[in-house]
Amino acid sequence: MNRRGFFKWLGGLALSGVAVTGYAFGIEPGFLLRVQRYALTPPGWPSGFKLRIAALADIHAAEPYMGRARLKRIVAAANALEPDLTLLLGDYATGHRFVTQRIPVADIAAALKDLSAPLGVHAILGNHDWWDDKAAQKRSAGPSLYRAALEAQGLPVYENDGVRLEHRGKPFWLLGLGDQVAFIKGRGHFKGIDDLPATLAKVTDDAPIILMIHEPDAFTEVPARVSLTLAGHTHGGQVRLFGYSPVVPSAYGNRFAYGHVVENDRHLIVSGGLGCSILPVRFGVPPEIVLIELGT
Repeated sequence: MNRRGFFKWLGGLALSGVAVTGYAFGIEPGFLLRVQRYALTPPGWPSGFKLRIAALADIHAAEPYMGRARLKRIVAAANALEPDLTLLLGDYATGHRFVTQRIPVADIAAALKDLSAPLGVHAILGNHDWWDDKAAQKRSAGPSLYRAALEAQGLPVYENDGVRLEHRGKPFWLLGLGDQVAFIKGRGHFKGIDDLPATLAKVTDDAPIILMIHEPDAFTEVPARVSLTLAGHTHGGQVRLFGYSPVVPSAYGNRFAYGHVVENDRHLIVSGGLGCSILPVRFGVPPEIVLIELGT
């Protein structure tokens, strides 16, 4: 390669870097939206018992990446999938400092109220919902502003609790675990409100169980009695190349970073989420609504 060719190659490389950076910071996190579909009949779920679930995780509402207009489009897209059941897997609060305008929690809840499903819309909270509530952090206890706002809009929020639902005459349990890192106790030290045994104790019969958790790390303790566990939190690492995420907010790294995980006949689905935390960047893991077809 001669001198002129080298500088052309170097200039092309620089332009490619600028393009990739612009895409990762400007296009994928703020404009793209996909539907990630899964179809499965996990152990303990009756064959032929079809249930269509839409799951939304890690909204992280704030301008300019997740403003009111975009949140409205996401709600419309979720409703267009015609789910039987819609689940909200936590982290409605802003997750990074690169915002032009915060969105009040009441406005976020009002937008989510427009989600629609015959079996209802059900929610858990995430770590950022607790971290964003300074009063709750100070007293190291609830109630949470985000729970109050969602429930004021008629959206039930589960913290180590659950409900027995029926679909086409067949029952199942929907459970929600309290957040595992709700309270910041120092750099790298947290206190959770999660109580998995108490959550499972809500189940009073042999109907199948769907469990909502925010951080997927709790899956290591989930028994085979639970047919399906759904989680968010990781955002798929926000940067994911060839099925690998360099940085994952999990003690287990890529084990629970993203997607459908099967361990010892136990099934976990980790959503890539919709918003961003720490940095407003996504590459290789665009914002998504998860659509699960159970019993197919």
